[in-house]
Amino acid sequence: MERFHWVQHRCRQLLAGDSGWYSAPTGLHSRSSQHRDSGKRRTVFARHGPHQEDYEAVCKNFRTNAIRTNKYSLLTFIPMNLFQQFHRAANLYFLFLALLNWVPVVEAFQKEITMIPLMVVLTVIAIKDALEDYRRYLFDKKVNNSVVRVFCGTQKAFIDQCWSNVRVGDFVRLTCNDLIPADILLLYSSDPRGVCYIETANLDGETNLKQRQVVSDLPVQGGEITPQSFHSRIECENPNNDLSRFRGYIEHSSGTRVGLHSSNLLLRSCTVRNTETVVGIVIYAGHETKAMMNNTGPRYKRSKLEKQLNTDVLWCVFLLIIMCLTAAIGHGIWLKNLKDPVFQVDGETSPILAGFYTFWTMIIVLQVLIPISLYVSIEIVKLGQIFFIQNDLALYNEQLDSRIQCRALNITEDLGQIRYLFSDKTGTLTENKMVFRRCSIYGVEYPHEENGRRLEVYETEKKDAPNCSVTLKSNCSGKSLSCHSPTCNRSSVSLHTLTSESEDEDEQSSSHIQLRASSFSSRMKEVAPDPELVRKLNWFCSSVHHLSDGSSEILPSLELTYITDFFLALAICNSVVVSSPSQPRHVVPETQSPIKSLEEIKLMFQQRFSFSPLSALSTLSPAQIRGSPYNLTRRLFTRGKAGSLTFSSPSNNITDRSNLGKDSNLVPSNMKGKLKSSAKNAEQMENDDTGNDFMETETNPEEINQGEENQATQVGPIGDDELLYEAESPDEAALVHAARAYRCTLKARSAESLLVNLPGIGTLAVQLLHILPFDTNRKRMSVVVRHPLTGQLVVYTKGADSVIMDLSETPRGAEQTLEIYSQIREQTQKHLDAYAREGLRTLCFAKKVLKEEEYDMWLMSHLLAESSIENREELLLESAQRLETNLTLLGTTGIVDRLQEEVPETIEALQRAGIKVWILTGDKQETAINIAYACKLLCANDQILTANCNSMDACDVLLEELKLEVQCGEDSLTVLTETPGATSDSVNGFILVIDGRTLEWALQEELKSKFLELSCKCKAVICCRSTPLQKSKVVQLIRDHISVMTLAVGDGANDVNMIQTADVGIGIAGQEGMQAVMSSDFAITRFKHLSRLLLVHGHWCYSRLENMIFYFIYKNVMYVNLLFWYQFFCGFSGSVMINSWVLIFFNLLFTSVPPLIYGILDRDTPAETLMEVPKLYHAAQTSKAYVSYMFWITVLDAFYQSLVCFFVPYFAFAGSDAGQLSFGSPINASALLIILLHQVIESNTLTWIHMLVLVLSAGFYFGFVLLFSMYSVACSPPTSTLGVETLQMSQPLFYIICVLTTVTALIPRLFFRAVHNTWIPNLKSSQMDRVDGEKYHRRMQQWNQANRLPVCANPGLAPSVV
Repeated sequence: MERFHWVQHRCRQLLAGDSGWYSAPTGLHSRSSQHRDSGKRRTVFARHGPHQEDYEAVCKNFRTNAIRTNKYSLLTFIPMNLFQQFHRAANLYFLFLALLNWVPVVEAFQKEITMIPLMVVLTVIAIKDALEDYRRYLFDKKVNNSVVRVFCGTQKAFIDQCWSNVRVGDFVRLTCNDLIPADILLLYSSDPRGVCYIETANLDGETNLKQRQVVSDLPVQGGEITPQSFHSRIECENPNNDLSRFRGYIEHSSGTRVGLHSSNLLLRSCTVRNTETVVGIVIYAGHETKAMMNNTGPRYKRSKLEKQLNTDVLWCVFLLIIMCLTAAIGHGIWLKNLKDPVFQVDGETSPILAGFYTFWTMIIVLQVLIPISLYVSIEIVKLGQIFFIQNDLALYNEQLDSRIQCRALNITEDLGQIRYLFSDKTGTLTENKMVFRRCSIYGVEYPHEENGRRLEVYETEKKDAPNCSVTLKSNCSGKSLSCHSPTCNRSSVSLHTLTSESEDEDEQSSSHIQLRASSFSSRMKEVAPDPELVRKLNWFCSSVHHLSDGSSEILPSLELTYITDFFLALAICNSVVVSSPSQPRHVVPETQSPIKSLEEIKLMFQQRFSFSPLSALSTLSPAQIRGSPYNLTRRLFTRGKAGSLTFSSPSNNITDRSNLGKDSNLVPSNMKGKLKSSAKNAEQMENDDTGNDFMETETNPEEINQGEENQATQVGPIGDDELLYEAESPDEAALVHAARAYRCTLKARSAESLLVNLPGIGTLAVQLLHILPFDTNRKRMSVVVRHPLTGQLVVYTKGADSVIMDLSETPRGAEQTLEIYSQIREQTQKHLDAYAREGLRTLCFAKKVLKEEEYDMWLMSHLLAESSIENREELLLESAQRLETNLTLLGTTGIVDRLQEEVPETIEALQRAGIKVWILTGDKQETAINIAYACKLLCANDQILTANCNSMDACDVLLEELKLEVQCGEDSLTVLTETPGATSDSVNGFILVIDGRTLEWALQEELKSKFLELSCKCKAVICCRSTPLQKSKVVQLIRDHISVMTLAVGDGANDVNMIQTADVGIGIAGQEGMQAVMSSDFAITRFKHLSRLLLVHGHWCYSRLENMIFYFIYKNVMYVNLLFWYQFFCGFSGSVMINSWVLIFFNLLFTSVPPLIYGILDRDTPAETLMEVPKLYHAAQTSKAYVSYMFWITVLDAFYQSLVCFFVPYFAFAGSDAGQLSFGSPINASALLIILLHQVIESNTLTWIHMLVLVLSAGFYFGFVLLFSMYSVACSPPTSTLGVETLQMSQPLFYIICVLTTVTALIPRLFFRAVHNTWIPNLKSSQMDRVDGEKYHRRMQQWNQANRLPVCANPGLAPSVV
């Protein structure tokens, strides 16, 4: 340990002497240098520390910790809200019309009337904005007034302060369950190892605890740090929104620098757990914290239907201009030809100028033609649709008590237009509840058959009780999330700083998080050990080897080395946090580290063992193997390079060597001879290195037997004090539980050591020197430890098999030893392929023994990378890659990740709906193919096209060959489909399987078009070993070049890019945190929910909005044309025959609600039919799509109905003395009835809500016009409306005109619907008839069985009774 600290100190001294960015001057940076670098980094001093002048000059300009998410104040609400509202085109349009009506020469209505629509819209939106902003204000006030203990310079103590008063440079003291008020650099922890545990659920939804480490090598140690004792300067990067990155260094008064990274930073809104006290200095405050910079608000995407609507609105503008130009030209011609008028006409205005005025007057009169209010109506309809989606019980997960989340509010209709679906595999198609299934060590496969049978029983029980809620023990127990310290009496309060959600939403979110945390199945703990591996470990644990037993077996030392190193790597190569129900966290006891010293262990086993197997815990290169079972040495521990150590035997071992060959059943048959030969060669390689030999001691067999009874440890059941492992991924938890099943138990963890229980030895403290965490570039993680028995520096690495197999090399040594390693690699590769074919997730484990000098040189460069601010990630990556070379392959694991329920049925339904399903996964090729078969993405008659290339030229040639192969297959498919009796099920499909390396070439600009052409002709595409960036590029390629609607679904952080790139992103709340959910448009809990979400709700939302848009356009065009036809009879003067108040309220009140109900509740097809007949999803896109000709058909229909509605009353009143308003009264009433009944004809569903709204709309209209006619005197000058409506409604002619007009206008549409449904039945009708017939037949079968009557096979015939 002392040597390690000396190396660290020496490296930092070397860093301090360097020049450039890493140079450390004796004093502080000058202010000029600070100003020069201010654009790249920030400098932080303690607020009440010794550098007050520097603090005042630098830190006082930083932002405070107060947050403000509300937009307005009492003084600024009205001007700011109006300013924001007038950024919308609709409001600007209404404002333009209102101002235009104030111009006397173009005035069409009363000035007050034209202001009404604008005032209503502005008022409603202002009230909504005010309520939302007030809710944000209350939330901000609650957060800013939260209390935290901050160091006070005057009182020289920590006092309670509000969060809003915290400043950069303040020292903050936190206790267990406290929320972190700002981004704080951790300087002190009450944990003896300098560790702080935090929960980041408020940031990313993850409930598993994260470790944060105190900054190393602080001058003040052993007590709480204060600003007076803090003489250091902190230099770090400027505020950014990257939650996983923090770069900087802290420079002490001595001039030494220590690198800072994300593990030293406590982020705002996280919660301190399992730590009594922590102290830190504020680095970022308020809106500069990473949490607040990630607060981007709700996602906004423009739907495809909305984009098409914009085009149609432009066509409406074109129609409006044409109609206004017609009126302007007509008025000019009419005024020019007017001779001796009988009424007053402005004769001073020229016809051209009068026509110009008329143009703008008609803009005001026909303003309703542009359906600006349609945008508001669409938003309301989408809110209603989202309400029903979120409350659909079929999308509710009872086990997690979670429902679907709609995070994007304006793309619901896009769910009904999906053509390509891109899915992750792990956690999306599968459970992501990893269970250790089997493993391979030393080239020997251990199938764990009992574990497989138990999993089959579990699957059977799960299928037998699909509706039962299974209670699973949590690996993230709630007990481990709260402090058990007697000094901690605070409770945790969830204050979300990212969004201002309501308390109900917070409670729902927290309950979902707790339930999701318990979803790590306890089945992963119940690993059934393999009997053969148990026997070998029991042999290792035996305290005495029975020499007299002729059937006894001695394992090869190399194999025992692999087994022990393999399980040690399983236990320690991870970032698992250990806790238990009785203790919140397990740390390595400082007074007992190590539990047994190296010399004590040597002496113990020298006394206990006559044949020591512990040499397997050390590793040597083949050239340095010092002994074997054939020589009688007593060397137990030796040191050397990567390799392994063979057994040593004491001199009193008299075992017959002929018995040593009886271990042949423990190794592969083709390796037995090589192992024996290797042992003989190793015997000859022994030299005079005896420095580590044990002293020869005589042992009493009785003492040995007694020691065996007292100290021997066999593989058996785990103790009662059950440990809880909180892992960042299910893989890590499964592997740690597997190691524990073999008594290699991880018992505690701290920042610098691990507590591991080894079979036959007991508890050992393993010095942890470095952790190189997993990242998507390296696809592996490593730990650097000092071996607890040999004292060697060992690197244990686990990662993807494709990476580890490339990094593992055959060690140098004797020829026989080389053959052994080659056989191990060959056998391991075979096992990897077999695991992949079974659909198992594979991980490889390897190790490397370092020399002290080699480690010192690597440590120097690694510390240099850690202290870097610029290019820190690249330097750390290079440093890790330098260490992870020349690895010795130990073995591999196969982990079961079961398919989620109903995944095959869901994918089959989506494919039948015309949706192409692609799998984009990071797993290896065989695993992905096996999962594709299991989920029915691949069928038995499908043809797999494999693309694996090493260069761009090879990829180019292969893509051309595959295109020709697919083309030939399509030609044969055409011939086959034309053959009588051929079915689509007998036709082969092409499935493209491409690995990550080839995909990288295929996505290049030169090959992109070829890859796109090939993939579009395939039934499905499986991309293996793909990176997150490749996933997003594939989605972007399809989205941009084919112009189809894409959907991406995933559950992990590696799927975020893909989810955000797709038109619709869906996140699954699984085991890998909430990053995918937080980046998605919709969040679900199971993959099976996709079928109902798309086939039912997607179909409904698209159909509803499509029909509502057409209806809205029809309604506006039809009503506006009534005013246009009247212009032909009033000299195009802009006069109207309808009361201006009724004219304004017609769209605002009388006909506004029915379209909303129509868009929310209409159902063209029942949900059961849509689920049973997925073809209807694609048929709705092709047969009734929102295309341009539908717009013009709707406009023509509106023109016809307006002609009927205008000219029937015109001819009825021809020759009478009816006035202007008397003529318009039946026209307006008929238009209302036609518009409402038109919706009845177009509706597919009529409920009591529909009928109630229609009746109330009609009743409201007639009630309003009657009251208006009875009491209004001068509300519509210059004409008077008094008594007009009452007189008209008292005459039978009014009702005759209304009935005749309505029937005449609607008969053509009604007749067309009847003929179309009778003579041209579509797919929906036929499929609905089939489904209804099948349901009827099933009901009849049930009834006949109950009455014991025979059932006719033909559902169309009645059952015959004899």
